[in-house]
Amino acid sequence: MTLAHHSENGAHFAFTDRWGGVSAVPYEELNLGGAVGDDPAAVRTNRTRAAEALGIAPERVVWMNQVHGRDVAVVDGPWDAGREVPAVDAVVTGRPGLALAVLTADCVPVLLADPVAGVAGAAHAGRPGLVAGVVPAVVEAMTALGADPARVIARTGPAVCGRCYEVPAEMRAAVAEVVPAAWGETSWGTPSVDVVAGVHAQLAEAGVADSRRSPVCTLESRDHFSYRRDRVTGRLAGYVWLD
Repeated sequence: MTLAHHSENGAHFAFTDRWGGVSAVPYEELNLGGAVGDDPAAVRTNRTRAAEALGIAPERVVWMNQVHGRDVAVVDGPWDAGREVPAVDAVVTGRPGLALAVLTADCVPVLLADPVAGVAGAAHAGRPGLVAGVVPAVVEAMTALGADPARVIARTGPAVCGRCYEVPAEMRAAVAEVVPAAWGETSWGTPSVDVVAGVHAQLAEAGVADSRRSPVCTLESRDHFSYRRDRVTGRLAGYVWLD
């Protein structure tokens, strides 16, 4: 199992690849998504393996029911057993040791932390969420808990790049009307949307200066799940937590 994990001032950021789990084809191996048709027992095992590899208690991970919107939930612990997980695309917390997780397979996983305020956030930013404003929404929710955007550290994980995310010209224009930085062109010269660039532009506009992106394009990398490439496939996870 290879996990991209690094820490900064007590804030931890981690992203998975697809290897080191127990899921069978077409979800092989480390599928962490529970709503893609994989065996639930395999997903539970994978989530446990990934959490333990990061030194996180599996029961201290907060997952989302992602719907490509902009709603944010403030959490101080995992969801109660038996309770339906709310449909949100971002979560924030002021609780140390509570890991926030976001699932992706081309969309942009956005992890954020203000170690001084002790506030962390995670957001799922696909094209619809980018346009809806999930990135400014999660920064706003963190600010309401005491975070200062100028102190926030933001990291984005593996996602489809603007050179590969081909869309109709009308769609590119509609997205760029809301987020100009997302205007893109594929490596073969057709219209595209650069969601990663759009996310980082929105972070900068929200006052977050310390933002870095993964160099990995999920569509190009066979070490990562890609919905656009494979359709039926697993999900990667990004995790953020504070000491």
